[in-house]
This record gives sequence, structure tokens and C-alpha cells, in this order.
Amino acid sequence: MSSNYLYTDLSGYYDLMCADINYHAQSYGVQRLHQLFGNDGRTHLDLACGTGPHIRHFIDFGYQSSGLDINQPMLEQAKARCPEAQFSLGDMCDFQVDEPLDIITCFLYSIHYSDGIEKLKQCITSAHRALKPGGVFCFNSVDKNRIDNNLFERHAATQGNSFFTFSSAWNYCGEGEKQSLKLSITKMTEGVTQSWDDEHPMVALSFEELTKILQPCFDVHILEHDYEKIVPWDKASGNAIFVCVKA
Repeated sequence: MSSNYLYTDLSGYYDLMCADINYHAQSYGVQRLHQLFGNDGRTHLDLACGTGPHIRHFIDFGYQSSGLDINQPMLEQAKARCPEAQFSLGDMCDFQVDEPLDIITCFLYSIHYSDGIEKLKQCITSAHRALKPGGVFCFNSVDKNRIDNNLFERHAATQGNSFFTFSSAWNYCGEGEKQSLKLSITKMTEGVTQSWDDEHPMVALSFEELTKILQPCFDVHILEHDYEKIVPWDKASGNAIFVCVKA
């Protein structure tokens, strides 16, 4: 099964798959980071925006928000959720904006959808180009050297008369710039079970490597992966929030 199948044909299940995510806490936490590290502006772009839940909160916080995603079915749902926002179909590794922005976000580790280091560099360059001086590029990331292939996240949800089980896990072979995100959905309806599996290729790099790529463009602040606190990264955990400020 191709990786695109899960995100296109099953995009209607995306919000259900992410039902345990606290979008408000994530959005509010990044807004606080923007207030602390960035400027006073209110123009916002969310890369890999999916169905737009983060954008909904940024609009409610008073931002003029927009979203970019490579998946048209996702964007249709985002437009319904956030009719005030502007949405674009496109690749986050090569995008342009009409007017410079104050903050660009990329939630849910979506920065890793850049397929390879060179593509990631293009994404960072595009974000830098799109920001005003003092603007912030904020995203979360996973360090390839701290991935445990035996760990996975799982949750269940009910929709109508169907019961769903969702699971996801990082996988890294131990070398190179490729890792994968393994996803699976099981749907049970009136005793009939359907299953879908996907392994999506993603870029792998350490936080040290990522910082070296970012520093020519940004002042880089690495924080613990906690949207309710502002705490410097302890240099041990494998997940972190990067706050990158354009000089």
C-alpha cells in the first residue's frame, strides 16, 4: 500500500486518528513562545496543516492565519473548519508567500516529512525567506539517535457504529538520513474488521545536525517537548521544540 493512500483515501479518519492530541495546548504554547521570542505581529502560516485544528485556535487567539498542505482532501476539511483562513495546496519544502509573516509553525513532527536532508534545507530556506525580521519558525522534532523502535502510541475511538484502533511508531535503522513513521488503522463494524497499514518515509537527523542547518538562518532555541512549560532542552530527551528566530 502506498504511503499516499492512508493520507488521501483515509483522510476522513485523520481527526479521529488524532483525537487524543491537545491542539489547544499546543497552539497556546506556541503562541506564548512567539510572544516571548518573536515580534508583536499576528500573521501566521501553518505548514503541513492537515485539517486545520491548530489554525482554528490561532484564529481564535487573534491571528490572521493561513495553511499549506500537500493533500487536497485534508485542505477541504480545513476550509470547512476555518472559513476565515487562506489555504494553499503545495510542498512545504518549496513555498512562497505574498507578504512576509510573523510566525510559521509546523506541528506533529511534520518537519520530518521533508524527504532527505536537502529537502529539509529547502524547507528551512523557504521559511526563512517567508518571515519578517524577528519572525519565528517553530516546530517539534525527534532525534534519530534517541528513537526506540519498540515504542509505539496507541488509542481507540468510536465513530457511529464503528470501533477504531490507531497506532503509530518511529523506526530508525541506526544509520543514514532516512527514518519512517509506521501507522496502522483497524476498523471494526458489526463484526467485520478492516485494516490499513502505512510506513511513511521521513528525514532522520540528530538535534546537533538540525541545529547546524538552522543556525546560518536563525537564532535557535531548543526547548523541552512540553507545551505547558517553557523549559530549555535537557540534552537527554529525544523530542524537543525548536524556536527559530529570524535575525
